Amino acid sequence: MMISELHFQNLLVVMVIACAAPLLIGLRPSLRLPAVILEIVAGIVMGPSGLDWATVDAPVAVLALLGLGMLLFLSGLEVDLGRLRGPLGRAALTGFAISSAVALTVGAGLDAAGLVTSPIFVAIVLSATSLGVVIPVLKDSNLAQSDFGQLIIAAASIADVATIVLLSLLFSRDGSGAGATAVLLAGLFLVAAVVALTVALGERSNRLSMTLVRLQDTTAQIRVRASVLLLVAFAALAQTLGLEVILGAFIAGLLLGALDMDRGMNHPLLRTKLEAIGFGFLIPVFFVTSGLRFNLHALTSSSSALALVPLFTAALLLVRGAPAVAAHRRFGDRRHTAAAALLQATSLPFIVASTMIGVEIGTLSAATAAALVAAGLLSVLAFPVLALVLLDDPARAGVEQAPVTPIAHPTM
Repeated sequence: MMISELHFQNLLVVMVIACAAPLLIGLRPSLRLPAVILEIVAGIVMGPSGLDWATVDAPVAVLALLGLGMLLFLSGLEVDLGRLRGPLGRAALTGFAISSAVALTVGAGLDAAGLVTSPIFVAIVLSATSLGVVIPVLKDSNLAQSDFGQLIIAAASIADVATIVLLSLLFSRDGSGAGATAVLLAGLFLVAAVVALTVALGERSNRLSMTLVRLQDTTAQIRVRASVLLLVAFAALAQTLGLEVILGAFIAGLLLGALDMDRGMNHPLLRTKLEAIGFGFLIPVFFVTSGLRFNLHALTSSSSALALVPLFTAALLLVRGAPAVAAHRRFGDRRHTAAAALLQATSLPFIVASTMIGVEIGTLSAATAAALVAAGLLSVLAFPVLALVLLDDPARAGVEQAPVTPIAHPTM
């Protein structure tokens, strides 16, 4: 396609929504509403399902794909692998095992009722947690560094990693068997290990380190460019191997996070710069585009499709809340247990990304995908607010309350 044939009218609508959504929430902070909700809803209103003022053309599609990659990259970067060691990691793994068992049971029940056609796929979708929503909520309540907060963050991290790996392992686009996909997946992780070792050895070079420091805050922005290179390289490698692009982007984020264990001491403002590119530009395009692509007609065309929305919302709470109930003693009291269940059941970005894949490979119908996304919207809209109400209990000893600020963009 010639550059002269490209048009930016649709992208203009997308960017207006991307800019207006957080601004409107900022003017009304009492709403405690994630900006992503407004972005997706506004995309639905402005898209073919609503006013039909914008569609997904080439510029919008390309930027949305980059936004999805950046979202998964930053999600991987958010995972602290150090938290997943020792008793905390074992508790989180046990919790995810409980979630998986409950999710498979729920998926089988939905399949038996004729509501879904791929119970395993739906089980994976229901097992995710939005780490980017969980962390701000815990920070707002001054609980991020508490035993309670650390366990929730570890559980969300495990859910992030496991669901993306399982999705790529069991539902590859090229139709490869699980065994072949597992080999390819192992190869991708092996490449990540080799890259990590190479970078670690390279950082021991004084000349290279001095050059990086000299270029990192100039127009070269060398660390940002290297990070983007890492993202694109692993996304391209995953695609070449027949794996999901989101897995490659996520592994790139995990890798960078593991290499940057000091979280910026040697790399000033690196994460801030990457978040500026992601949340300031690309990721909002992905969420608004998800609204443009949302098939509202498929959702509203039948009462059975609409009935799936509250059913999937309840399923999210059941699947991810079950580990919190099972670990009631660890959380100390019923309020914290209920808050943990709500936070772990909060999920949207992974649902949006995975349902797009499900529709493309024919695993999900458009109506089921729309119902799952709608359930994710409800979870992000309601569950964190309810958790904050529970965590704001003045009877909680030794915890100083902090003012609650609106949640901006959730990562996975």
